[in-house]
Amino acid sequence: MKFSEKWLRELVNPAIQTQALVDQITMAGLEVDEVASVAHDFSNVIVAEILTAEPHPNADKLQVCTVSDGTEVHQVVCGAPNARAGLKTAYAQVGALLPTPEGGEFKIKKAKLRQVESFGMLCAEDELGMSEDHAGIMELAADAPTGVCLREYLNLDDKIIDVDLTPNRGDCLSIKGLAREVGVLNKAPVTFVDIQPVAPTIDDTFSVTLEAPAACPRYLGRVIRNVNMAAASPLWMVEKLRRSGIRSIDPVVDVTNYVLLELGQPLHAFDLNKLQGSIQVRMPEAGEKLTLLDGNEVELNADTLVIADNNGPVAMAGIFGGESTGVTSESKDIFLECAFFDQIAIAGKARAYGLHTDASHRYERGVDWQLQHDAIERTTQLLLDIVGGDAGPISEAISEEHLPKARSVKLRHNKVNAMLAFEMPAAEIEEILTRLGMQIETTEDASWQVAIPSYRFDISIEVDLIEELARVYGYNNLPVKLPTAALPFTSNDESKVAIHDVRRTLISFGYQEAITYSFIETGLQKLFDNQYEALALANPISAEMAVMRTTIWPGLVKALQYNQNRQQSRVRLFETGQRFLPINDELVQENVLAGLLSGTRDPESWTGKSQSVDFYDIKRDIEAVLNLGGAGEHFTFVADKHVALHPGQTARIERGGEVVGIVGALHPSLAKKLDVSGPVYLFEISLESLLQGHIARFSELSKFPESRRDLALIVDEAVAYESIRKIAEDNAGEYLKQITLFDVYQGQGIEAGRKSIALGLTWQHPSRTLNEEEISTAVQSVLAALESGAGATLRD
Repeated sequence: MKFSEKWLRELVNPAIQTQALVDQITMAGLEVDEVASVAHDFSNVIVAEILTAEPHPNADKLQVCTVSDGTEVHQVVCGAPNARAGLKTAYAQVGALLPTPEGGEFKIKKAKLRQVESFGMLCAEDELGMSEDHAGIMELAADAPTGVCLREYLNLDDKIIDVDLTPNRGDCLSIKGLAREVGVLNKAPVTFVDIQPVAPTIDDTFSVTLEAPAACPRYLGRVIRNVNMAAASPLWMVEKLRRSGIRSIDPVVDVTNYVLLELGQPLHAFDLNKLQGSIQVRMPEAGEKLTLLDGNEVELNADTLVIADNNGPVAMAGIFGGESTGVTSESKDIFLECAFFDQIAIAGKARAYGLHTDASHRYERGVDWQLQHDAIERTTQLLLDIVGGDAGPISEAISEEHLPKARSVKLRHNKVNAMLAFEMPAAEIEEILTRLGMQIETTEDASWQVAIPSYRFDISIEVDLIEELARVYGYNNLPVKLPTAALPFTSNDESKVAIHDVRRTLISFGYQEAITYSFIETGLQKLFDNQYEALALANPISAEMAVMRTTIWPGLVKALQYNQNRQQSRVRLFETGQRFLPINDELVQENVLAGLLSGTRDPESWTGKSQSVDFYDIKRDIEAVLNLGGAGEHFTFVADKHVALHPGQTARIERGGEVVGIVGALHPSLAKKLDVSGPVYLFEISLESLLQGHIARFSELSKFPESRRDLALIVDEAVAYESIRKIAEDNAGEYLKQITLFDVYQGQGIEAGRKSIALGLTWQHPSRTLNEEEISTAVQSVLAALESGAGATLRD
């Protein structure tokens, strides 16, 4: 909002300079964007009257004017189309200094234009730095005193202050509101405009009906007849409007705009003779249209409140008036509207039509619901003073139940001191709140019950009042204290694996962490999981985000597809997140670690072409993570099947017999359907199981020699090494130290469907050397168990 400093100082005039005032307003939360002069520096420019204006003898677009400065008559050549006899305008005398667009100045000298002498210059507003208007020379009021300095006449030694208000401070969208703030901050008296009721001189009224009382609980109207639209708006009003960024249009519009700026209440004037029947404040009917004052026709949305007469809509409530009932130079009678519209009913409606008006800007932020009577009385008095006429009584349509209710908030002294970090005296609290226009009542528990003014929509709870105290007291005056807090040491559970260690390990293997959406497309979900029926969202953002994922794999594969489409063939991704499993009518949220591996084993290099990754690459990466907590031996990989994975390259991950994860190659048919290049390997494992480690315990190293026996076994090719290792471990005795797989062979000399597996078994006793008999007994026990449990025989 732009406003004139001098206008503000008419209401409140603290003994501080402009910059101090600007700094003060900014520190109070009303940020000042710009401070600009009303006009650039110039000198020797006076009010003058054009006595005659004759065509230039040697130029079609120039005129030769005789200009009176009150004492002498001067000849001036002028090219402005509006130069005419009788016009009062701005005259730069010979020797005057005028501003240049570059920020400099130039001096007016006697000149000769097309062989005709010119003594001075008649000025447009832009030539004096007052605006960008260059349509013609300035047109001053007919009663402007000839010969008076223009700067003095227009009071141009003024500043325009542009304040950027936050949406919650709609109460400051007026000179009255700003003056109230400045008065509070400086403990200075504020002289508000004395508004007295206008006694009606006629009995004419115009009927109003509230059909949407929740959106418009109060509507005031007044008939004013016999107005003189030929009257001119007074100079002081035109200048105040201009300095607030609003151009003068006609006296009726100027007055409503002036009251808007002065009090913060939007008003609108209709041509009474163009209204039919009565006024209805209602929601629009289907297909209704309205031609606005700017000539644009809009089709009204169903949620746009309208002002209508018997012929249809005549205005968009709180936003824009209609062309058909607008006041023109021919208008004789007007109907003045002043209403309170609900903030929510107006919010966002102007933007829906690509509009933003001064009225909608204020209604969206909240207008004082008790201001309407004062605003219409003030507007009426100004109109009668400027355009004359006869005013009727105010007609009011009201719905008390839908009007906002007066609010009261309890404020505790100890809460103020705790939040502001110092002891604010009770007397100062009461003094600040009183200056803010609040009524306070002391309660028995040394607190206050504070009645909130109707114009402060932003205050509803105790902390709002405390914020006001801090703001008025001065944020920079509040004490600075370093925060204090108890920082006890927390225990570190060594049996737990830190998630950042998991991430760091995978990153060391070349993986990159990904974050994918928890919501995925229904069809994609079914491709990766046929065990759980994913929970569907009631209001999905889009069809591609319709259900909650039961596995993280779809998001990772989509990320792979995105990267491959951008020529990134070597991709390693992992993600920690939740999957959502519908189990027994409940939605179980399980934290998991998932990963994806695709492309070559090693980055591109000059040393040679790298091989493609295989199942054992991703298995190695998983085992590295599983070993972080020292519990890697508790996990086993067991051949399995999965709807999304290759049936021959899939294994479930178990811990203590419980399935905690799965790993495998993406099924070729699924890879083709998703248009990703393979092979692609995936894993997913429960974080709860993964992060549960094993505490290492010390045991003394044996000083005695190890004993090793190698066994070459023949087993069916379907027998997994893990089952052989488990049988050997369970039957080798307590002194078994290590089992090593050092050879796997199929081919010549081995029966079809069979394979050779070579194991190295190592024993060691902690306090003595094992004898041959003990080793042989252990070996025989292992062989017997392997033969019965895995069908293994010794290889010849």
